This record gives sequence, C-alpha cells and structure tokens, in this order.
Amino acid sequence: MRYTVSHTTTYSYDEDVTNSFGIAHVTPRELPHQHVAKAEVRINPAPADQSSDVDFYGNTVTYFQVLEPHQLLEITAVSEVDVSTPVYDETSFDQPWERARPLVDPSLPGAWRAADLAVASPLVEHTQEAYDFGAVSLTEGRGVVEAAEDLMHRIHGGFDYDDTATTVTSTIPEIFTAEGGVCQDFAHLMLACLRAHGLAARYVSGYLATTPPPGKPRLVGADASHAWVEVWVPQLSGAGTGQWLALDPTNDTRADDRYLSVAWGRDYADVPPVKGVIYTEATTSTLTVSVDVAPDQQE
Repeated sequence: MRYTVSHTTTYSYDEDVTNSFGIAHVTPRELPHQHVAKAEVRINPAPADQSSDVDFYGNTVTYFQVLEPHQLLEITAVSEVDVSTPVYDETSFDQPWERARPLVDPSLPGAWRAADLAVASPLVEHTQEAYDFGAVSLTEGRGVVEAAEDLMHRIHGGFDYDDTATTVTSTIPEIFTAEGGVCQDFAHLMLACLRAHGLAARYVSGYLATTPPPGKPRLVGADASHAWVEVWVPQLSGAGTGQWLALDPTNDTRADDRYLSVAWGRDYADVPPVKGVIYTEATTSTLTVSVDVAPDQQE
C-alpha cells in the first residue's frame, strides 16, 4: 500500500524569535517492508541552514536554524511511502524468553546491537511495579513472542486510552497511578516491563493510516504521530542478528501495512518529531500539530 503522509508542526509566539535551532525526526525509514519513494521537509520562514544526517540508530534527522525574526514557525514533512506487512521467520518465536536476553547471553548473534535497548532509559525506568506487572506474562519457560503478546494484551485491557491522564514527560510510576495514557505511555510501559526482565525492546515513532484499507478497522492514533514497541527475538539458526517484532499495545495488535515507521530509539526522548532551542523574549507560545496519512486510492 502506498501512502502520502503530511505532517505539519506549527509554533506561534507572542514576541519575535530571533534565533531558532531545531531537530526533526519526520522522515520515514527505509526498511525491508517499507520503501520511501519521496520525502521532503520544508521550514517556514526559510532557514539560514538546513541539513540531514543519520543518527546512531539509523534514523534520518533534519537539522535547521532560522535567523529571520518570526512569531510563527512551521515545519512540514511530506512523504510518499510504500508499506507492506512485515514478514517474520517464526521458527524462533517459541524459544523461552529467558534465552532471549542480550545482557545475560552476550554470545547471541546480534546481542551487542540490542544490548542498549535492554537497559533503563530516561523515560523508561525499571521500577518494581513494572517488573511485577511483566512477571505475570513472563512466566518460566514461556515462548518469548507468546509472553510479549500476552503483556501487550494486558496493557491494552488494563489501561484506559485517555489523552488527559498524562503528559509528554510522564514517568512509569505516574502511568501506573493514572491507569491510563496515550500511545507513548503504553509503549513506555511495555518497554519497562520487558526490559526490567532483561529483554531488549525499542520505542518506535511513526504513523497510522488515517483512512484504513477496505475491510480493516480504523485504529486509535490516526491523525497524529503514533508509537509502538519492537521486541528483539534472537534467531536460533543462521547468521542473522535477530528479528524485531512490532507490537502495538494501544490497539492490541501486531503492526501491519497500516503502520509507517519513522524513527526508533530507547524512548520518546530519543525521537520526538521536533525539538529545539529558541532565543526570544516571548512569554507564551502555542504548539499545533496536523497529521494526515492517506492511502493511494488507485491501489
């Protein structure tokens, strides 16, 4: 399925901004199941400097600096992306989760690549509550994928989708207390539960199709950036470095051809759509975001 993605982030201020430095993660990734046919990032006012690079995790990052005084800053990313449902080698899915821990067994092929995604990160603390919640799914000898999917089911069923319950900086204890949140919170919670037991999992930022293909239901998180989790599954044979199974606890499903991956990292703080520093005497500002993910109707 081909999608056209339009993502506009707008900042408005009550006084001029004289210098603005920004970093944007808004360009979809090139993956075996995802091809980026076109990608463009436009900044208004026109930046004095704009460039793109690839970060540690292979994400495309856009850097910009706007020197023209402005009270309105607009970052627009437009992409055309071909997406198919990921295909996995499921022969490794039944291995006990205890054998899929990169820090416990560094000899696993690809363990060194996954290791930093098995430890705590700024927004994913390994609390006792997360450990205990995860332990209900991660029972002795249970297959790694069965256990991870059970955890996904339990988060989906036990926490309410509530965009007033948390903030962008909410911690794992605050998510447990609120018993709800948004996709970012559900992803962080699942990461904490898995990593507290030594499994490697990464935070994925991307999009869901605004209009679902025929016969498929519309999912929560469309018309906005979305977040889900990918769990590392070591391969039992061959020279591969393992697979990353994409699971969405917000919608209780494996990611399919409706999911467009933009960037991944340890948690949201690694891959926010836009962040930066401004020089201004403004006392108030407003942020608005508009996202549209439209399937090609000719397909």
